[in-house]
Amino acid sequence: MFDSQEELLRRIHTDLMDGYDEELEMEMEDRVEEPQDAEALMQHKAARQQYFRELFRLQAELVKLQDWVVATGHKVVIIFEGRDAAGKGGVIKRITQRLNPRVCRVAALPAPNDRERTQWYFQRYAAHLPAAGEMVLFDRSWYNRAGVERVMGFCNDEQYEEFFRSVPEFEKMLVRSGIQLIKYWFSISDEEQHLRFLGRIHDPLKQWKLSPMDLESRRRWELYTKAKEVMLERTHIPESPWWVVQADDKKKARLNCIHHLLEQMPYGEVERATITLPERVRHEGYRRHQVPGEIHVPQVY
Repeated sequence: MFDSQEELLRRIHTDLMDGYDEELEMEMEDRVEEPQDAEALMQHKAARQQYFRELFRLQAELVKLQDWVVATGHKVVIIFEGRDAAGKGGVIKRITQRLNPRVCRVAALPAPNDRERTQWYFQRYAAHLPAAGEMVLFDRSWYNRAGVERVMGFCNDEQYEEFFRSVPEFEKMLVRSGIQLIKYWFSISDEEQHLRFLGRIHDPLKQWKLSPMDLESRRRWELYTKAKEVMLERTHIPESPWWVVQADDKKKARLNCIHHLLEQMPYGEVERATITLPERVRHEGYRRHQVPGEIHVPQVY
């Protein structure tokens, strides 16, 4: 199949580098103009190299964590909340990038439909909770009621107060059932959110991220601040405390969050059996049929 062992190793290396290219493509969303000054440019490149080295190291630890979760049957829920454009999606991408989506999955629920609005408030979220050996990352969660629903008037005062009466008991029930619940709030400054919104407005690849609700959140910054303060005060309980991630620097926020997440579980490396690739079985009478040319995807590139 390959002319030499050297050719085989070269192909394996190329495939690995393609995987790292995916990470570089993801980093393009953070693209900034590189410094023109030679010394500043060197510092910029050194900082990027250090970031990638640490990110790859942490992602390798996440793979070990995943194996431990499967082996022990652990159940984990991780909630990501925060300001619009605070970088929640970015850290979720970096956590899940190297992991098995059957083990570590993301729940990003849309606005409730007419039927869901008549259900018990937590019902649609409960459907996404993990079974043994699973991790679920909520990209926003039941805390919508304490934030956007409160500020935008999508719930009344009675529903709002009932949420705060119910959520501590709901989360205590989850913990008693064996689910580990970890809650992160991503915090950014007024100025940083302003800059990120402007970046999305002027970048065609990011404009889809700006919803009318996001734009309105800029006008209601102080109301969101008050809602956040009330939420943290009334839902920070020993069974499921809040952890605040300072997120003005996206890359540091990602590394700090992943590092902290890894510290929340007593995982260890799970011993794997040695993997041997079996030889392909070949049959003398087998003939491969040609695929009709008209169904091939054109090779434009």
